[in-house]
Amino acid sequence: MIISEIFDIKYPFFQGGMAQVATGAFAASVSEAGAMGIIGSGAMDEHALTEEIKKAKDITDKPFGVNLMLMNPRADKMAEIIGDMGVSLVTTGAGNPGKYVKMWKDAGVRIFPVVSSVALAKRLESLGVDGLIAEGSESGGHIGELTTMVLLPLVAEAVNIPVVAAGGIATGKQVLAAEILGASGVQMGTLFLGSEECPIHENYKKSILNARDRSTIVTGRISGAPVRVLKNQMAQEYLRREQAGADMMELEKYTLGALRKAVKDGDVKHGSLMAGQSVAFVNEVKPVKEMLVSIMKEYEKAKEKI
Repeated sequence: MIISEIFDIKYPFFQGGMAQVATGAFAASVSEAGAMGIIGSGAMDEHALTEEIKKAKDITDKPFGVNLMLMNPRADKMAEIIGDMGVSLVTTGAGNPGKYVKMWKDAGVRIFPVVSSVALAKRLESLGVDGLIAEGSESGGHIGELTTMVLLPLVAEAVNIPVVAAGGIATGKQVLAAEILGASGVQMGTLFLGSEECPIHENYKKSILNARDRSTIVTGRISGAPVRVLKNQMAQEYLRREQAGADMMELEKYTLGALRKAVKDGDVKHGSLMAGQSVAFVNEVKPVKEMLVSIMKEYEKAKEKI
C-alpha cells in the first residue's frame, strides 16, 4: 500500500474527518501514532478551522489533513486557509472541489475527494486530484448506496490514481482485503471513536463499545439524504415519521443539533450517534497507537497465511 510512501507516514491509514469529533488535538494524536490524522471541519467556520490547525501544529510536526465539506457556506474562505497553513492533505465531500484544485496543488496540498460512484471518480480524476477515497455504504454518517466491496474495485479499475478504501474497515484482515481489491490505503473512522484520545462524551463512547453487528440504522433514505447512525430513540422516531410521509421541515426537528448533543452533551437518546457497521469490532477502549499496531500485526499475519 503506497499511501504511507506518498505522505511519509508509518501506516497507510487515514483517520476519518468526523465533524464535531475530529478536532485538531485528536487529529494530531492520530498523526503522532503513525497514521494520517484529519481535522473534521464540518461544523466549523474559517476562524475555528484556523485555531484547530494551530492546535494540531502545536502538538505534532507530522503530516495531518483537513476534511472540507464543500456545501459549507464558508467553504471558499476555509479552502484558502487549508492552502495557506501548510496542511499536507485535504479530503472533500458534498460537492465538487474543482475550483480549488489549482490553489491547493500550488500550495503543495494533496487532494483526496470522497466518492460514491465510478462516474464521480472519473470526473474528479480529470480535474487533477491526487487520489480518491472510495467510501462504501457501511460507513457511518452520510452514505451512498454501493458497498465498499463493490465500489472499491470498480473505482480502482476505472482510474489511474491512488484509491483509499473506506467504509466497514476496522481490522487487519479487512485492510488486506481492501488491498487485494485495489486500495492503496484505508480510511477508518468508527474504530477511532473507541480510542482513549477520542474527545466524544463517555456516554457516546459506551454506546460504541456496546454496539453489535445489527446496532446501526440508516435514516433519510426516503428523503434522499441517508445517514448511518446507532439505533436510539431519535433515529427510530425519525424513521417512523419519515415512513409516515413527514416533510423535511418536520424531520429536521429530530436532527438539528443532534450530532452535537451526542458528542458534547452525551445525550444518547436524542443525539445522532454516527457510526459505521464496523462498530461491531470496537469493544474496548485503547490508545490510537495500540490500535494501529494491532491492525498491522493482524494484516501481516493474514497476508503471510494467504
